[in-house]
Amino acid sequence: MKRFFKRLWHWFDDRAGISVLLKPLIDHPVPPRGLWTYVFGSATLFMFTVQVVTGVALSLLYQPSSTTAYHSLEFITYQAKFGNALRSIHFYGASAMIIMVGVHMIQTYITASYKYPREMNWISGVFLLIFTIFMGFTGQLLRWDSNGVWSSVVAAQQLGRVPFIGTYLARLLLGGDTIGGQSLTRFFSYHVFIVPAFIFIFIGLHLWLVFRHGISELPKAGRLVDPKTYRKWYEDFLKKYSVPFWPHAAWRDVLFSSIIVILIILFAWLKGAPPLTDSPSLTSIHTSPAPDWYMVLFFALFALMPHKVESIAMTIGPLLTVIILFCIPFLSNRGERSPIRRPWAMFGVICVLVFVISLLLLGLKHPWSADFDAKPLTVAVARPGGIGATDSTVSRGVQLFYNKGCEYCHTINTYGGKAGPDLSTVGNRLTTQALVIRIVNGGGNMPAYGGILSTKDLQTLASFLSTQK
Repeated sequence: MKRFFKRLWHWFDDRAGISVLLKPLIDHPVPPRGLWTYVFGSATLFMFTVQVVTGVALSLLYQPSSTTAYHSLEFITYQAKFGNALRSIHFYGASAMIIMVGVHMIQTYITASYKYPREMNWISGVFLLIFTIFMGFTGQLLRWDSNGVWSSVVAAQQLGRVPFIGTYLARLLLGGDTIGGQSLTRFFSYHVFIVPAFIFIFIGLHLWLVFRHGISELPKAGRLVDPKTYRKWYEDFLKKYSVPFWPHAAWRDVLFSSIIVILIILFAWLKGAPPLTDSPSLTSIHTSPAPDWYMVLFFALFALMPHKVESIAMTIGPLLTVIILFCIPFLSNRGERSPIRRPWAMFGVICVLVFVISLLLLGLKHPWSADFDAKPLTVAVARPGGIGATDSTVSRGVQLFYNKGCEYCHTINTYGGKAGPDLSTVGNRLTTQALVIRIVNGGGNMPAYGGILSTKDLQTLASFLSTQK
């Protein structure tokens, strides 16, 4: 039997030329030390493979129609055999892929591996980062629940603020002026066909460039990159110190990627697929879209910046970030590569990490969003000490504070949302008349309630708030 399979393989290999194709890759020389530092790129490729496999499996059951998409996701999640596991692995695999892309780019920047002659390696990596984030974004809408739909609406509104072409970009994204069935079809095409095609192209380009220019050696203080002499030096370095990719580096890539896959499966087993929220209703305003964690950064940034600069920042911020990423290898493609000799580069990495982690932590708390699930206040909680308060005033005020939606955005003694100021001690800061003026006129993100509340309700609400001391 062994001889039979060996002869079969030799016949197939002779006709297909697999050995001829793979041998240069297997024997490709790589730097000998620090091989564990090169596993992040391979892990990213491995995660993309997982996403393709699980995505194809999900597409066999998913129905990309506005009338059936939500129910098909319910069927996949709660009824189809292994459906919940597939959704879970696909969801956590997307997170793992985004993390691996980010870590790989940070590692490349820290070691200055973007310098000559690997400028195009970096540029193709930036494209892959953009496509990976866009893949995650388009995947949200395919759940076709209120969370995914409204998150996409918010993104389209932000895109629409781009001067001159914002409206056209938003239409290109949604497939029209409003979100609907055509938006789902378009996002399905983006997520399943268009973006993956570009990812395949740029992965091929990226791998070819790695094969052409070789894996960069670990940086050493004082060893400068000179475009005039580097290629010759690198060839001599590999002849003297290199090891073949297989098995010296490949087994580390396989081991690390396998550990990541095991962790994804553990998350999928312990936590399961992300729960679906309600079926989308574009007539309902009582929703607080919570995007997947890797999109929370953008939501947090735009929500926390001053309103006067929102439109400018939404346009210039992402554009400037992308331009800087593309320009990095051209601004510094020679000289020192060692991190200890590039303190400003390391300081920049630390600042970016602090900025991203801070936004992520703030975003996960989403203090700018109304809390439509806030627990109703009670008279006991809303009467701090009873100074100047009567049960009837507090009771009517508590009811109005909840029924008129004030509690969705304002907190009183830990009850309520955090989008607006905490009103637990507002009676110490504002008089009853000042409170009436604030409620009538609104301000910031708060709507004017002058035309919504009756004079009696307005006075009752202001009197109640003035007791909060």
